[in-house]
Amino acid sequence: MLDHTGITVSDLARSRQFYERALAPHGYTVRKDIGVGIGFGVASGPGASPDPHGDFWIFAEPPMQPRPHLAFTAASRAVVDAFHRAALDAGATDNGAPGPRPQYHAGYYAAFILDPDGYNIEAVCHGPAA
Repeated sequence: MLDHTGITVSDLARSRQFYERALAPHGYTVRKDIGVGIGFGVASGPGASPDPHGDFWIFAEPPMQPRPHLAFTAASRAVVDAFHRAALDAGATDNGAPGPRPQYHAGYYAAFILDPDGYNIEAVCHGPAA
């Protein structure tokens, strides 16, 4: 099980604003700002981040090559939909509209976006429609 992960971003302020909006449907907020890096996490309740400073970090450095793919677990299909809308509203590029992905497994429901640095970010819910 992963405890935390991070990526490097070309513009920390821009990416902070982007991820604050895009990850809000998952319950993520800024948990720690150390000047050169920002930690995002869920403060409490279901899906709470085990590290009080966050489980997803962005750092002010040139973007990683090759760019990784990151997937955030969504509590429901509605959260996947809300993530996709919020990310697009925050300036993301659509990389796969919300919907079932039966090629992965039955019940796989996901959406994909490209963040401001071109990272492929996914929200995924595993399970049947409610």
